[in-house]
Amino acid sequence: ACKKSPGRDLEGTVWDPQMGNCLTCFKEPTQTALDTSQNCHKEEMTEARLYPAPSHVPASSAPPETILSNGNHLSAPPESTVAVGRFYPQSRRPHPKSAPAMGVTDSKPSEAKLITLFETYKDEGEDSILAEGIEKFCQDLQVSPDDFKILVLAWKLNAEQMCRFTCDEFINGLKGIRADSIKSIQTRLPELVSEVEQNDELFKDLYRFTFRFGLDTASGQRILPTDMAVVLWRLVFTIREPPILSRWLNFLETHQMIRGIPKDTWNMFLNFSEHVGDDLSCYDDNEAWPSLFDDFVEYENDQANQNISKDKEKDCDELLITQD
Repeated sequence: ACKKSPGRDLEGTVWDPQMGNCLTCFKEPTQTALDTSQNCHKEEMTEARLYPAPSHVPASSAPPETILSNGNHLSAPPESTVAVGRFYPQSRRPHPKSAPAMGVTDSKPSEAKLITLFETYKDEGEDSILAEGIEKFCQDLQVSPDDFKILVLAWKLNAEQMCRFTCDEFINGLKGIRADSIKSIQTRLPELVSEVEQNDELFKDLYRFTFRFGLDTASGQRILPTDMAVVLWRLVFTIREPPILSRWLNFLETHQMIRGIPKDTWNMFLNFSEHVGDDLSCYDDNEAWPSLFDDFVEYENDQANQNISKDKEKDCDELLITQD
């Protein structure tokens, strides 16, 4: 269960763990933009009493009672607040930040909006988003549930298993990607995909996560069923597809006696696909590859030899026809 400790969120709302967080419907929260009045408003002063830092003017030009605050000389301690415009020239006034801009700005996501979003899709019987809720979530994101972006999102949420997002996974994961609304998630997903595509270590981490994500951990499963492994290999290699992928998957699908893929085999396939090249010419059976890779290379070589034999027979037949 996802429970909150007593305290206040970014919007000043007091949360009590005894109250619960159940919402009956999903509405776009009103007036949820982050209140920046505490941070952006400065203490009252007239512009005539505002002096630049000493590096800009002679020290003698400031009043004798001047104190330094935020790099400016003030003639007296501040007493009240005024509008931001009094502090900045027209061309340098800061642009206000709001919650819908999450994923674009450096603002922190709203805890209240994240809880509201989670409650929208959570299952009625438990404190998690299950298959039906995830399907609705994907519909609102306008992304197919089997899209690569959803795999990346599950990775960022650090989801323990497929078709389930717990409260902690959902809220903490979205905090991590700086998103707290459907709109901001839609903005961040292409950015996350681009980061994975350009970074070797991020892709390797996503690749290894995918194996764990496909396991039925509730039943103690430790080996990925071959049919599920084939689906997940196709999905995770939506980007960075190795040249041998189609032949490898064809080998698995045509050898029904291969019932499952262990974790070591899954993890080492990434190195294997990078090492052997597109024609398997760099494969060395003396290296410590899983035996399944030996079987695959042997199968591919047999297929290649059969093709060579067929080509030779065809050439001989054509030669005999020509001589006749």
